[in-house]
Amino acid sequence: MDHVGWLSLVPPIVALTLVILTRKVFISLGIAILIGAFIAFEGIMQAFAGIFQTFISFFISFETLEEPSFAGVVQSMVENGVSINDWELYIMLFLVFLGIVASLITFSGGGQAFSRWAEKRITTRKKSLFLPFVLGIIIFIDDYFNALTVGNTSRPLTDRYRVSRAKLSYIVDSTSAPICVITPMSSWGAYIIGIFASVFAANQIIEYSPLQAFIYTIPINFYALIALIFIVLVIVFNIDIGLMKQHEKRAKEDNQLTDPTKGDVPGSLSADLQMDNGRVSQLFVPILVLVLATVTMMLVTGAQGASGDGVDVTVLTMMEYTDIGLSLLVGSFIGLLTTIAMTFMTKPKASDFGKAVIAGVKSMLPAIGILLLAWTTIEMIGLLGTGNYLASLIDQSIHPGFLPVLIFLVAAFSGLATGTSWGTFGMLLPIAAQIAVVVEPTMLIPMLAAVLAGSIFGDHISPISDTTILSAAGSGAHHMDHVITQLPYAIMTAVISTIAFFILGFFGAVVAWIAVAVILVIAVVILQRMNKKDAVAS
Repeated sequence: MDHVGWLSLVPPIVALTLVILTRKVFISLGIAILIGAFIAFEGIMQAFAGIFQTFISFFISFETLEEPSFAGVVQSMVENGVSINDWELYIMLFLVFLGIVASLITFSGGGQAFSRWAEKRITTRKKSLFLPFVLGIIIFIDDYFNALTVGNTSRPLTDRYRVSRAKLSYIVDSTSAPICVITPMSSWGAYIIGIFASVFAANQIIEYSPLQAFIYTIPINFYALIALIFIVLVIVFNIDIGLMKQHEKRAKEDNQLTDPTKGDVPGSLSADLQMDNGRVSQLFVPILVLVLATVTMMLVTGAQGASGDGVDVTVLTMMEYTDIGLSLLVGSFIGLLTTIAMTFMTKPKASDFGKAVIAGVKSMLPAIGILLLAWTTIEMIGLLGTGNYLASLIDQSIHPGFLPVLIFLVAAFSGLATGTSWGTFGMLLPIAAQIAVVVEPTMLIPMLAAVLAGSIFGDHISPISDTTILSAAGSGAHHMDHVITQLPYAIMTAVISTIAFFILGFFGAVVAWIAVAVILVIAVVILQRMNKKDAVAS
């Protein structure tokens, strides 16, 4: 429906405006969907029928109608039959299983057991700072689970070596989302791949499978990768920027891990659902089984798909033909069964076990809700041709090389305003894909990577971000202390990423990474000199 012209911009503009004003992604996306449906379909009843048809299609597959009505949709399902949706539904079930796994690991006391084990083996302050970083890399399945588990697990050890809670929360927050956004077998990976699948189908993109496209974005997701690299540099060279210097000085000299003028910080989350007789294996075994089971299923289904199409079975073709939805579902279910078995070994109370399971399900309901709204938004934007209209406005005035950096900045603003990466993904990924398809197809992967990177940055500096709040809570830090002390690190990473995306658009990824390496070296040298001057002055 490209003929709607400027009206195709109304739904995304309304969504972005409302999330800025209300900070409520669900309501904002919901209103944008309604407006998009009213523009795309004729009449109020057909608009609601179109939304109904789209929503139902995420659970069951059937022959959809171009001009839907409630009776027509039902008739289509009855006459033509239905089947289980083997993509969106599988992704939602994967998220539910993942939430239960995370909750049961916390409940069984596996994280606390690991902390006790690590205290006997990590003997320096610098090594204690690497603990949350390494754990953040290992526990990649979900950012919520990562932030809460890593913070609570590392805190006893970092407290022992007088690491400020602000420094701990920075490491936790700057590891959780960046590692999740570059890992296919995480809740983020499933969510993003799910959006890619819908976007590619709507735009008839066949050059890449959704999984391939996700993998190709990893090496050019500059913000995520630079954020992880920068953590290592901060730990190795003891780089403290801005107010972080005060927090670290107070912790080292006076053993005041938080700002004493702001009172005590609430204790660990869900303490009443943590058992005391947990073991280290209850943390690592379920995660290891989940990863191995998922990877195995990806290879098995990929081999079956490739051989079924008469293609030589190689690692590359297995990844190309894999059934990622089924693999994530089966892998997470096996991981869940393993987690349940490990939890039962601690002989928990049935009532507490049930509460932990329910808590795990509830933890994923917001993510599933956003996912459903994002998928519906994609359908409406696709019907209206929003990306095509935007592309028609910029293809004569903006060089394609500028597109990645512009999309990165727009995504950063959106992530900052909304406090959610996932909501920004849902709004901007389909638009970025449509613009790339029309203006310059070779920019598709860089523009998708720019959306992912910019969304993470905006989320990192947003005080209303869930991961920002959870990272502070799990680390035992005051919320705004975490926001303020993390801000300089995030901004520096974003500035370097902006330069990298600009270079990427004109000279490619290799030149961009060379520039990143040079800038990081210069930044470390300057920051170290500044720290030495401050030390001499004090």
